[in-house]
Amino acid sequence: MGSLFLAFLGVSIVVIVTPGPDTAITIRNTLLGGRAGGVFTALGIAAGQTVWAVATSAGMVAILVASEPLFLAVKYAGALYLVYLGIQALREAMAPSQAAAVGNGLVQPSFRLRPPVAFRQGLISDLGNPKMAVFFASLLPQFLPPGQASFSALLLLGVVFAAMTFAWLAFYAAVIAKAGDFLRRPAIRRAVEGVTGVLLIGLGMRIAAEQR
Repeated sequence: MGSLFLAFLGVSIVVIVTPGPDTAITIRNTLLGGRAGGVFTALGIAAGQTVWAVATSAGMVAILVASEPLFLAVKYAGALYLVYLGIQALREAMAPSQAAAVGNGLVQPSFRLRPPVAFRQGLISDLGNPKMAVFFASLLPQFLPPGQASFSALLLLGVVFAAMTFAWLAFYAAVIAKAGDFLRRPAIRRAVEGVTGVLLIGLGMRIAAEQR
């Protein structure tokens, strides 16, 4: 059991640190809401993963995967949400007049993302990605001894994965917030917003186009 858990941790680390929609949303929301915005986004993402873990452990994910219309509805809704966030980021990049000067050549957005909104965006983004459901359903049982795929055992692995995700993204948010002064320079901020917007739109389109 110990070796299986260590293998699970190794695979989880590789998956978690690989940049994807979660990383892009965390970066964007840290720019808009500071460290708190990034941390609450990470918390929302981890909460979404915990929901998928519970659904996987209870066997509900199997229903989602088996139902083509339901699976596609969740997939397209999640993809559209990512595209929506990406368009918002591009608008911020192309509309510098909406930013307020704070001195020393730095700018900040005309609004500050509130923690509850950041949490909601992270949660919806993760719940709108049915690939997470498929991933949990295929990954978690592999790291349990044969015949021990109980609700509690599967849920424990899922919660560990979610906690690791939160820790990594919260660290990411802290690093981005630490570089806040540099990132608030007009040219840098617009470039980061633009790149993040393109990434979110691209990831949304990829999720929509992917087969199971």
